[in-house]
Amino acid sequence: MNDPGITVKVKKLHADATIPHRAKPGDVAFDLYSVEDYLLGPESRESVNTGIAIQIPEGYEGQVRPRSGLAMKQGITVVNSPGTIDSGYRGEVVVILHNLGKAGFFIKKGMRIAQLAIRPVPEVKFEEVEELEESERGAGGFGSTGV
Repeated sequence: MNDPGITVKVKKLHADATIPHRAKPGDVAFDLYSVEDYLLGPESRESVNTGIAIQIPEGYEGQVRPRSGLAMKQGITVVNSPGTIDSGYRGEVVVILHNLGKAGFFIKKGMRIAQLAIRPVPEVKFEEVEELEESERGAGGFGSTGV
């Protein structure tokens, strides 16, 4: 399969901004970097600037996700994970980080703080109906398939 991929245009809004890139070939997401120093207090959240704006092609979205190492080792996660970047958004990519730990965490300028995945978005139409088709699960909600 010879997939030509897509191009996401990136504009640096800060001289020290880093263009997103994969840590290793074949990685699913691209690292996002802090453009400033922050002290993320215990059990607090902060909007962390990346210093970039991006132009995602129509028909795609950006998903901002936590970095697993920061989550596991430091308790640092993305509050609204995954955060959505719509294709029409042209402002700065900002990551809302949450410190779940009991100690402060220092975010250094240039540190990898999150990941950006680019995903296709299908064209969706909603159709109002009187009844829905039956399914094995039915109306079973939270926990209905077991713990």
